[in-house]
Amino acid sequence: MKFSEAVKPISYLKTHASEVIRNVAENQQTLIITHNGEAKVVLQDVKVYEKTQESIALLKILALSGKELRKDNYKTLEKTFNNLRNRVNEFKRGQREVQS
Repeated sequence: MKFSEAVKPISYLKTHASEVIRNVAENQQTLIITHNGEAKVVLQDVKVYEKTQESIALLKILALSGKELRKDNYKTLEKTFNNLRNRVNEFKRGQREVQS
């Protein structure tokens, strides 16, 4: 849907609520509702909203990761795997002690 077609006045929403909700849900649309000529709210399919929220969360993680990389605050892959191997070995030793 074109952006120009995605803007509707609140009066349209009031008179066509069922149709609008059905179209938004079926077509995974986003609709901008105006009040007194100004954009006031966004009506969005819940699946589109969830995808948007997931994308925002991933972008935040990427931004934080980039920030930590710039501060040289990270572990090398080799060190990470060595730590994991050590933890697995400690766990295995603990399991053998419990069985004894």
